Amino acid sequence: MPKIVDPVERRRAVVDAVFRVVARRGVAQVTLRDVAAEAGLAIGSVRHYFDSHHELIVAAAREMVDRVEARVLARRDRLSPGDDPMRVVEEVLDEFLPMDAARADEIAVWLEFVVAARTDPELRPISIELHQGLRTVTGRLLARLGVDDPIETERLAALVDGLSLAGALHPTRLDPTTIRTVIRHHLAGLKT
Repeated sequence: MPKIVDPVERRRAVVDAVFRVVARRGVAQVTLRDVAAEAGLAIGSVRHYFDSHHELIVAAAREMVDRVEARVLARRDRLSPGDDPMRVVEEVLDEFLPMDAARADEIAVWLEFVVAARTDPELRPISIELHQGLRTVTGRLLARLGVDDPIETERLAALVDGLSLAGALHPTRLDPTTIRTVIRHHLAGLKT
């Protein structure tokens, strides 16, 4: 009797393999053969779900956005109205920062996709969505602290972007404790 394959799970396994290959080697170095080997599949199995390398990369970028959004929404759903606003802001921002190995890898992949989006018109809308999504979240978080200022929203988003980049590139210099300290210092300096 042939094995029944769940197509959703198989696509997810392939996308996870893309993330691992991109994190190690970059978008430009990803091949269908590498992804198939990483996923433990035959290349034909990968081609069954994705017609081309480019389709695979775009699907992986879209999946990354969806996963970050799901994680942020799950964090939001665990919050109560009476929670300390500063703690809420810090915890939600943690979802965008390299606070553990999984998020550090995700940020490395994000960086690869953002750089590729500079010249790839199909990735550009995903990059813009990520950029704008972070600004939407930071604006809402600042509103929880009584700050309604588009410049402060942009400043906090830029700080998160910068900490993500530096944390991904220099994880031993910018560890999670230092990242949290920088965020706390910034938030404490806001005028509400």
